[in-house]
Amino acid sequence: MLIGELARRSGVSARMLRHYEALGLVRPRGRTGSGYREYGADDVRRVFHVESLRSLGLSLREVGRALDDPDFAPARLVEELARRTRERIAAETELLTRLDRLRAAGPADWDDVLRGAALLRALGAWNADDRQRAALAAEGGPVPAEALADAVLREPDPYVAGALRWALARTDGNALAPLARGLDSPAAEVRERAARSLAALPADADADADTGVTALLRRALGHADAEVRDHAALALGARGHTEAVPALVAMVVAGRHDVDAADALSRLAGEGGGVGDRVVGLLAEGLEPGGAGAAARRRIAQALADIPGDAATRLLLALTRDEDRGVAVSAAYGAGRRGE
Repeated sequence: MLIGELARRSGVSARMLRHYEALGLVRPRGRTGSGYREYGADDVRRVFHVESLRSLGLSLREVGRALDDPDFAPARLVEELARRTRERIAAETELLTRLDRLRAAGPADWDDVLRGAALLRALGAWNADDRQRAALAAEGGPVPAEALADAVLREPDPYVAGALRWALARTDGNALAPLARGLDSPAAEVRERAARSLAALPADADADADTGVTALLRRALGHADAEVRDHAALALGARGHTEAVPALVAMVVAGRHDVDAADALSRLAGEGGGVGDRVVGLLAEGLEPGGAGAAARRRIAQALADIPGDAATRLLLALTRDEDRGVAVSAAYGAGRRGE
């Protein structure tokens, strides 16, 4: 058959068939008396083989090797093609995410598009200083909250992460979805970043809201990760939510963020409503035989010093007789501040 018929049968243009011939991929079996290229059934099969391999992503050079090199390892090639495809999909997915975020930011003109694209690119820069500058420039800019939340979840540098949390807290968008996913991450460092970022978000307008930031903080209060629980408890305590009291007391006893936890307990107890007595009761449970060691008892004494009410005073006076001198001195100091 002539080249025109081969082109019709294979769906490959005559021009491309000539290109294949120039590369040595498909050679006509001969020429007619008039000098036209003549192809046989084997050439048709060869063309289909070339097109099949091209459809898998092989370059024409790789196609030639695959068809002509008897030592060519197809399994290795398929694995390499799979790797390239995964990388291409990841790159395309990242591009789509970036475009979606630019669209969500509602750019008014090309300047907004260019600035948003530059900031999104800078948030993924290799250099930490570049990422920090991008985070600081993102405040009130064309970068949606979701992009900032994703950036802070993957940010290993504490200074850059702090700048990202600062920018995130000042956006108008909703970053709760990526932060909620971050709380459930299998990586402890991602969960900790999500908890810190959530705690830094502004409080809900409705203090008793069962949606939004408050709801997610309440959910985090029961998290299996102690670091997540601690950040949630501190944030809820700072916002006046008394359900954080047991977690805050546990932090004092365990020595995790105990100074911040004691401050939060003092503020909550100062609001009245029996919260002070509840705090004292829970702290007293930590003093039961077989419970807290000397270091924990000292922290409890220090926390009690700022809890108002007679119950706290009585417990402090009891601790002045503790067998550990450090505990007794701490309790005596706290009692003295209360005029005892």
